[in-house]
Amino acid sequence: MTVVVWIVEGTWPASVDAARAHAPEGSQIVLLHVNGHEVPGVAHGAFAGLLGRGHPERDPGTRVEELAGVFATRLLEEAAERLGRPSTRVERSGHVEREVVAAAEGAELLVLARDGDRSRLGPKSLGPHSRFVVDHAPCPVLLVWPETAPGVSSIPAPPPHHQ
Repeated sequence: MTVVVWIVEGTWPASVDAARAHAPEGSQIVLLHVNGHEVPGVAHGAFAGLLGRGHPERDPGTRVEELAGVFATRLLEEAAERLGRPSTRVERSGHVEREVVAAAEGAELLVLARDGDRSRLGPKSLGPHSRFVVDHAPCPVLLVWPETAPGVSSIPAPPPHHQ
């Protein structure tokens, strides 16, 4: 069984703990981190548009990409240590949600944590990237709360025309 665990800053411990608890022994566990291209792209664009061209060695976007790679490597190392089982670490970059869906192709399970408004139950508990992944995942998804889930009393009241 192949289990892909999406490692995201801030919520990754819950995803790793869920994989450790629910992935059968002997599963191939893939720890996945995706660096988005938005921030480096902004830095590249600012350099080209505002600071001029002709000195690519001064492009801050390149440094941002390098730092993101270093951060991803450390995060994956911490995740592997927390998992405490054999795993494969995968770093990707691009459109985050599409890279996660592509990485889950052929997997038997994708594990991710809620990353939106975690103060109440409901669809807003998923950020835009996670919502896309949940809607387009090519395999079963295990969606976990990074902390204790709010109670059912947090569900908003139905609209007046449904009462």
